[in-house]
Amino acid sequence: MGWKFDNPLYSLLDEADNEKDKALWEKEDLGGITEDNNRVPMPVVLLVYLTVVTAFFVTMPLWGQRPTAAIYVDYVKTMSSPEVMAIQDDTAAMAKIVAMNKGSVNESKLGRHPLTMNDLRIIKPQIESLMASKVDLEEYSVVGDQVVLANFEGGHRADGSVIRKQPWWDKGYLIDIFYLIYFFIAVTILIKRLPPSTWQPRH
Repeated sequence: MGWKFDNPLYSLLDEADNEKDKALWEKEDLGGITEDNNRVPMPVVLLVYLTVVTAFFVTMPLWGQRPTAAIYVDYVKTMSSPEVMAIQDDTAAMAKIVAMNKGSVNESKLGRHPLTMNDLRIIKPQIESLMASKVDLEEYSVVGDQVVLANFEGGHRADGSVIRKQPWWDKGYLIDIFYLIYFFIAVTILIKRLPPSTWQPRH
């Protein structure tokens, strides 16, 4: 099968293979269904484009990202304040903690990853233990009721240890962008390895 790259948006096949495919297309009855060789309709192309753009905007920033332990430090500290300790109802106490931390640098992240008072009680000792160990809480993720070392593997420090922080340039979209590029390249190759749309089978 010959490849031709001089006009890839017209055809990726050489003329000999195009003629073979045309002959095969005319020969096959496709179960009695006639199939024309039309271009991908523009509304379909626009719909795919709109779907991709909408998906990126709707999920920006990604809501599926795991929260780091660092964003809950202020919550943990606020739990011990007299204002919160005086409240008996857990829901009201949690609402008070949230209100006391309005305007913090992590407010948007906390909004995407809310906790109940029981959740906070469970992770509090784990976060306090990490704080006492003087580790970087940005390198620990809160997964359910556990605070665990993040699974990011970025660069290395001078002492050889691995940096577990999410890179500043990777907000969860990098892999999506690569997969989209792979997808569109694969679809283009698939379509352009067919006879060009200027030819129509006679059936």
